[in-house]
Amino acid sequence: MMRNLCRFLSTMASGRAKFCAQGQPFTVFIEGNIGSGKTTFLNHFKKYQDSVCLLTEPVEQWRNCGGVNLLDLMYKEPYRWAMPFQTYVTITMLNMHVHPTDKSVKLMERSMYSARYCFVENMVRSGMLHPGMYNILEEWYNSIESMVNVQADLIVYLRTDPEVAYERVRARARSEESCVPLEYLREIHERYENWLIHGQHHRPAPVMVLDGNLDLSLIGDEYVRSESSILKPILIENTNRQPILASPSKQTKENF
Repeated sequence: MMRNLCRFLSTMASGRAKFCAQGQPFTVFIEGNIGSGKTTFLNHFKKYQDSVCLLTEPVEQWRNCGGVNLLDLMYKEPYRWAMPFQTYVTITMLNMHVHPTDKSVKLMERSMYSARYCFVENMVRSGMLHPGMYNILEEWYNSIESMVNVQADLIVYLRTDPEVAYERVRARARSEESCVPLEYLREIHERYENWLIHGQHHRPAPVMVLDGNLDLSLIGDEYVRSESSILKPILIENTNRQPILASPSKQTKENF
């Protein structure tokens, strides 16, 4: 992670073209509320991992930043820890965005855009984030966008009712999420709707909406519906590799 960050800082200082301006694969953001099924969606695409780079949200890094569980602190004392937590989220997500891969497709669980337009936006609206802290984060995001090519080709939005997400969060029983109330999930749902459905913030790529309310036994069919859009570069590559065979009649004419 630090090596990528050092390369990024070196590029900023040199004043050259945007970092990672070339060579990024077809990049898809998997977006949705807490408990919307993002990890399950990524697991569905593991069967294509020879051609698809799967990047899950770096939750373990948030749980262990030099031995400190920032995620837990943010949930327990948001007024104190929202700013440092979101700063660290930005660093870890940036490293996912510029993560090098030779695969044709990169699938990312969430993005810097959802951190900014959903979670940070909700923090400032709810009063957990002081306007001064919010302004610092905004400067941080604007600077990154001006210096780094944050590749975005498709956004898959797992649109899930907050009540459904809440039941899933309760069922999986992560310790940090034990204090997450239904009202918080409703707020995050509204932020996602404002961003991806109503377009109140910048959408860096086309949005595909999938029904995240379906039972896990049925949701596989909904995931399959997205495959042709997500795997398009792979399908094109495979088509281009196919030999072009002349028809028998053409072969006959060419033989003469």
